[in-house]
Amino acid sequence: LQAGSQAILFQNRRGFSPYVECGHCGWTANCPDCNVSLTYHKSDGSLRCHYCGYRIPVPAVCPSCGTGSLLPRGFGTEKIEQELAAIFPEAAIDRLDADTSQSAGGYRRIVEAFEQGRTDILIGTQIVTKGFDFGGVSLVGILNADNLLNYPDFRAGERAFQLMTQVGGRAGRRSEPGTVVIQTAQPQHPVIEQVLRGDYGAMVRSQLAERRAFFYPPYCRLIAVVMRHRDKELLWRAAGAFAGSAREVFGRRLLGPEAPPVDRIRGRFLVRFLLKIERQSPSAEAKRLLQELFDRLHARTEFRSVEVAADVDPM
Repeated sequence: LQAGSQAILFQNRRGFSPYVECGHCGWTANCPDCNVSLTYHKSDGSLRCHYCGYRIPVPAVCPSCGTGSLLPRGFGTEKIEQELAAIFPEAAIDRLDADTSQSAGGYRRIVEAFEQGRTDILIGTQIVTKGFDFGGVSLVGILNADNLLNYPDFRAGERAFQLMTQVGGRAGRRSEPGTVVIQTAQPQHPVIEQVLRGDYGAMVRSQLAERRAFFYPPYCRLIAVVMRHRDKELLWRAAGAFAGSAREVFGRRLLGPEAPPVDRIRGRFLVRFLLKIERQSPSAEAKRLLQELFDRLHARTEFRSVEVAADVDPM
């Protein structure tokens, strides 16, 4: 700021804080239709579900104990914006995330103001990582990189490397070099070290070795099977019936059933299976066998209302 240049801060979580908690009894606000905590948005005093859009005003006191006040925990882009405004009151600060860029006009206004140098600090989610060529940015800060690394997905390492490299590439795009600062509790993590060195080859080699060991793409093809129903007990009975039939066909290639991290969305419970198919095996045959298994499941009257969907090569 003293040098008259700009900064970008990247936090892959919007809202003010991921959840609120009662300071007296520990109660947290959850969506009634999805098994996920409600995100606190201070700008309009709301608690929102980022899965189904459910929204309520923040209660004045804890609905559970009736005495405690609700305190925000963790931080999102909105809270970062507030903290920066207190630390740098003279700086022009803006935020680019799904809340501020819902309209094309809002998105253009934020981007053009930063591009023209009217904004000093831009805070954003993944939207700020791709495709921008801002000449005045000399500093990029990646906040809480561990959220990217610890995501429960076999692609987490690759995606973390991609995102951190992309957002870091927004700094120093002209003659002057830029600085990238990564906030992490795991500075010795292999992916962090690979990002610091810009070592794409090492990232690929380590990720491929891990995927080969645990038989994940590109050494196999994946088919995700998701079952949904409003009755949790019925859903799990159906999942058990499907698992029994499917293992007779696919054996140990089938993983599951398991509940995903968010196992209820819009009032319907979810159960997930993962099918690993050798790359040389025709996926058309696997899909045909799966369809026969789905038909067999739905032939049973009690399971006809269970929704079943297959996703080949899920992202």
